[in-house]
Amino acid sequence: MTVVWQYAGLSAQEMSTRIVFNSERGMTTTVNDIEHIESQSLNGISIIKIFFQPHVNIGSAVAQVTSISQVQLRSLPPGTTPPFIIQYNASSVPVLQLGLSGQGLNEQQLNDLGQNTIRTQLATIEGAQTPFPYGGKQRQIQVDIDLHALEAKGLSPVDVVNAINAQNIIAPSGTMKVDRFEYAIETNSAPSVVNDLNDLPIKAVNGAVIYIRDVAHVRDGFPPQTNIVRVNGSRAILMSIMKTGSSSTLDIIKGVQDVLANIKGQLPPQLKINALSDQSIFVRGAINGVVREAMIAACLTAVMILVFLGSWRSTLIIAVSIPLSILCSLTMLYALGETINIMTLGGLALAVGILVDDATVEIENINRNLESGKEIEQAILDGAAQIATPALVSTLAICIVFVPMFF
Repeated sequence: MTVVWQYAGLSAQEMSTRIVFNSERGMTTTVNDIEHIESQSLNGISIIKIFFQPHVNIGSAVAQVTSISQVQLRSLPPGTTPPFIIQYNASSVPVLQLGLSGQGLNEQQLNDLGQNTIRTQLATIEGAQTPFPYGGKQRQIQVDIDLHALEAKGLSPVDVVNAINAQNIIAPSGTMKVDRFEYAIETNSAPSVVNDLNDLPIKAVNGAVIYIRDVAHVRDGFPPQTNIVRVNGSRAILMSIMKTGSSSTLDIIKGVQDVLANIKGQLPPQLKINALSDQSIFVRGAINGVVREAMIAACLTAVMILVFLGSWRSTLIIAVSIPLSILCSLTMLYALGETINIMTLGGLALAVGILVDDATVEIENINRNLESGKEIEQAILDGAAQIATPALVSTLAICIVFVPMFF
């Protein structure tokens, strides 16, 4: 789990001694099953990584970290905001990466579309987690102060800050009853247009009112850019969709595609959304590989049985048993709560080869018993019983190779 503390303007040393130290000390006394803690502090931001024991109840750990983080706000520097708490596990990997670009759209607009329009819609997809987008410029109302004008007016930057804070507020007001009707009264003094902030008064000097525009300029801007993304050489935005828990990669990516199709009308027509990395391609490739190998195995085995035994019945049995066995395996995986992934598909592909060997030996042994004059039912029972132990031993000899993987 990662705990991210932010305090703009605080040095790395202060972040470490005043925030991280207190946070780590609180966690070690209130959070269970911690294996070790690592932290890194930069200017204005600290990242604490908490590693847990293998069998931890992660839900309880998240609740404990959240609780102690909220309590510690009282003892941290005034103005400290609650931290971001992000949970990671081995399956939290990007399954899809989207690149946002478009002619006529600047980085500020791209970031705004990615973070406030697309990202909020993707949050409804089960099993998908969408971090903040990379690249672009985060939209922010900037106040550019003219220090020389301030000095000439006998003001300080604090006067500008206080003027904006005092006049850019939304306060509750109540209602007013007129005749038979009761009206809601708004005393919202927050400007609805950015340029209106320039017209806020700061103070009156000798009967002359000094406005924000006289000593500063308010604009729709962005803070200093800290990361840049380029797609095909052009500035763009990178959005990563993470897979969490046991959700299906295919379901997540299909959900993303459906959401993007639904919100297409809300987005500018010049916006281009390109899939830069798509894990579903590899998953579909693995599934197709298993199906292809099963079909090839069934066909070749059926031909072999038909050529050497000359029995259409045996050929049909072999052709049906291979897909039927895979279907039974998938049913068991579903019952155990497992998902279709590279590991399970690889296991199925390997099992097809073993199945062909055992099926061929079984059919041949049954035919040997039939040729000795036994009835078909007795020949099947005897043929299966005679090779049961050798088939089990040979299968275990193959499986024992994979035992070290469990450790």
